[in-house]
Amino acid sequence: GMGLIRNAVEQGKQAVENLVRKLDKNVAADYDLIIIGAGPAGISASLAAKKHNLSSLTLEQDSLGGTVYTFPRKKIVMTSPMDIPLYGKIKLRETSKTELLTLWNDVLGKNQIVIREQSKVESIVFQDKIFVVETANNEKFTARKVLLSIGRRGTPRKLNIPGEMSEKVAYRLLEPELIENKKVVVVGGGDSAIETALLLTDQNQVTLSYRGDSFGRIKVGNSQKIKEAISLQQIDVRFNTNLKSIEDDKVVIADTLTGDVTDLENDLVYIFAGGELPTQFLEKVGIRITKKFGEALLKHN
Repeated sequence: GMGLIRNAVEQGKQAVENLVRKLDKNVAADYDLIIIGAGPAGISASLAAKKHNLSSLTLEQDSLGGTVYTFPRKKIVMTSPMDIPLYGKIKLRETSKTELLTLWNDVLGKNQIVIREQSKVESIVFQDKIFVVETANNEKFTARKVLLSIGRRGTPRKLNIPGEMSEKVAYRLLEPELIENKKVVVVGGGDSAIETALLLTDQNQVTLSYRGDSFGRIKVGNSQKIKEAISLQQIDVRFNTNLKSIEDDKVVIADTLTGDVTDLENDLVYIFAGGELPTQFLEKVGIRITKKFGEALLKHN
């Protein structure tokens, strides 16, 4: 995964360079370009738009950095050397989430680019040769072009079990160092779940619940670390289990093979059950989605 951030940065830049060649300045609109999403691709696109003297607006439904922002604060971010518009080449192999966000904030600030955070786009309508973009905050903007850089992560997938709306339930871990002396249940078998469980083991009692019978497609480093933690009895891993309900002081967990149900004392629950792809949003804004050989193909109506 080292090239993912670099590739996103490159794709955001290339998308803007392509749009520049097709821009019709004779069409009246608030902006030349509205960029939706402020992850690595959206940030790069914002900088590229400034470089090409485009009037642009970047809308982010959450916080600057997109998925990177949701990483735990001390998580090591793997990347490859990349070329950031208006900044130049940066030779990173390993960096922290905080350092990466600081870099992006610095280059955006120096170029007087403001990202509108907490601005979720609800609709995009193409009419009279312009795009009309409306947000959940009831703001309305027009643009000659729109660039979607919303990624594939979508919104966290819910378990749809009783108690999931409790305040002790979360779908991301931001500051693991602040959590101590807690009985924690982590749900999931992917890299995010395993990394979260490992980050919390030093100061907490952690149970990892996974519906599968083994960890499959995870990073080699995570596979080695979780095996070591299991052998040292630092973490209680329960394969072939599902959470049935979440209560104030416990969770109810079921063994999918035997049907046995167990109550576990619990303070916090972290759920990493994947994400719902933004299919509904894409279809709503006029993107026709078909599948061929298992891959989604997008086309604007």
